[in-house]
Amino acid sequence: MRKNLYLIMIVLLSAGIFNACSNQQKTGGINLNDLDTSVDPAHDFDQYANGGWKANNPLPGDKSRYGSFDKLRDEAEKQLQTLFKDIITAEHEYGSIGQKIADFYNEGMDTLKIEEQGAAPLRPYLEAIASAETIGDIQELIISYHLTGNGTLFSFYGSADQQNSDWVIAQLYQGGLGMSDRDYYVSQDERSKEIRKEYVEHMNKMFMLAGDNEDAAKEKALTVMDIETRLAKASMTRLERRDPHATYNKMNLALLAELSPGFNWNGFFTTLGFPGQEEINVGMPGFFKEISAMMNEVPVDDWKAYLGWNLINGAASFLSSGFVDQDFYFYGKVMSGQEENRSRWKRVQGNTSNALSEAIGQLYVAEYFPPQAKERMVDLVENLRIALGQRIDKLEWMGDSTKQKAHEKLATINVKIGYPDKWRDYSGLDVRRDSYLGNVMRTRLFNAEYSRSKINKPVDKSEWYMPPQMVNAYYSPAMNEIAFPAAILQPPFFYLDADDAVNYGAIGVVIGHEITHGFDDQGRKYDKEGNLNDWWTQEDARRFDERAQVLVDQYNQFMVLDTIPADGKLTLGENIADLGGLNISYQAFHNASNQKDPIDGFTPDQRFFLSYAHVWAGNVRDKEILRLTKEDVHSLGRYRVLGPLRNMPQFHAAFNVKEGDYMYLPEDKRADIW
Repeated sequence: MRKNLYLIMIVLLSAGIFNACSNQQKTGGINLNDLDTSVDPAHDFDQYANGGWKANNPLPGDKSRYGSFDKLRDEAEKQLQTLFKDIITAEHEYGSIGQKIADFYNEGMDTLKIEEQGAAPLRPYLEAIASAETIGDIQELIISYHLTGNGTLFSFYGSADQQNSDWVIAQLYQGGLGMSDRDYYVSQDERSKEIRKEYVEHMNKMFMLAGDNEDAAKEKALTVMDIETRLAKASMTRLERRDPHATYNKMNLALLAELSPGFNWNGFFTTLGFPGQEEINVGMPGFFKEISAMMNEVPVDDWKAYLGWNLINGAASFLSSGFVDQDFYFYGKVMSGQEENRSRWKRVQGNTSNALSEAIGQLYVAEYFPPQAKERMVDLVENLRIALGQRIDKLEWMGDSTKQKAHEKLATINVKIGYPDKWRDYSGLDVRRDSYLGNVMRTRLFNAEYSRSKINKPVDKSEWYMPPQMVNAYYSPAMNEIAFPAAILQPPFFYLDADDAVNYGAIGVVIGHEITHGFDDQGRKYDKEGNLNDWWTQEDARRFDERAQVLVDQYNQFMVLDTIPADGKLTLGENIADLGGLNISYQAFHNASNQKDPIDGFTPDQRFFLSYAHVWAGNVRDKEILRLTKEDVHSLGRYRVLGPLRNMPQFHAAFNVKEGDYMYLPEDKRADIW
């Protein structure tokens, strides 16, 4: 992949809150224009609840998907724009946060300089590749890229030991692919074949932009495709990687060298500062065994083409317009159907925010996140925790000993809301007025050194894995924690003037979703300390798997586009969390609220379910549907509405859904887990 994700975290969110016990009548939250009342809610609740929103919010040209989440991200983007306005035009002392933000952003916006430089910022790196003569030289280049944060061929980082969650160890993970999933290289469906053809042509054009003639560029593109296809065949599938036991293979340096003798692992770890490293998790042993074989079998010149492509591909969006436009054509238009690139200021602002994430987050929190939001959020999370505890007590399929351990894990889930208690130090990040790519490269070095500094040390439990200005949230199984950055604590997930039903239907459900991730098909394999540890009885685990399979079978029946089915196995964890989040928040709503009167003609229960559905309102392009179905562990928004609600008798009662209606599942066909 172009960008390797070192922490695989479940992504869904939540938002601010209110006094759940208030008797005060409130309004807002449900916009009647979002509905399509020409549709029977018992037939298609997604269209009924969101049809008006979809009609009123057509896909912008610069987006392949546009939904409630994306709309809020646009709002957060505007907030940052306002925050940046004064910073980027002021004079700042060199080394200050203001100077770093301003210079990073302004270098990215200086298109005249960037166009004049063209491919020049790449040349020192390309010349170093051209000078390589032996496999040893190739490996020295690969090691140097990892040292400077431009890792290629595989991923290296530090994170918690899966069986000793208080300690950070070195991690090796598969990588090295220019396309976002290994299946694009090996699948024989027409879409994958089309993408492979476009990808080779894309590389060809990029090599020419970097200075190669047409014949050399074409030869290099085919060579890179051969190497990446071989890497893809040795890679685990996304589904295989969902099993944490399959990706936990701890060994020392000697065993790694025995597994993969063709690569200079001693030199790698020594150069990166870990000579004789004793604890290394090798996520995919077969992949690293194949790397060893390829070092002996792939010619030096082929490796030079591959390293050159990795360099160009990782730098393209920070170079002149020819690179930017071609990069967008493949990764935006071909892969996702996006019609036009996002405005330059949005792209540069986003990259600046990524580079100085918590520094900008600190400014964002001071401007946009009131302390009351954090206090109210704590209350809601605890209400959801209580509701899940009540539901665990009533589970007929789970034995007492497993219930006790489930309660222990639930009680120890750590909750992070809004922003970190301590902020990251950016004094070591060097930002200059030399080139946009130069600042990106120095940022990569800064972050690589930061990641390596954690290895062979205790886990910092206070660390956040998302900045406050990010519209997102996560559950971390190794940390047994949920986190909700400040930017998500806004409508449509929390409305200050809305009634309880609306708030529980939106943020209540998504908080419940994150909590449920600790008990989904993979999260349940971690104990209260965040260690891989089987705390279930054999019989309870069997019953869980049987109930989870019901959800797999249900989602496999959804046709996302023509004859293309959803992937119930790949999305199982998210689907369990969606259904669990709904059940937990519905119970918490009825625990906390005595709301009875209708508002706008809808009962409290109806408003709860309408609010939930609106979280997943959205439009999406066909190419993006295909890409997400292959790559994303989340179901498409439409099926996040239809799938869980068909299993809920409370929803059936609220909207008079009867046997024979599409939104109705008979009791013996329903999934009932948490």
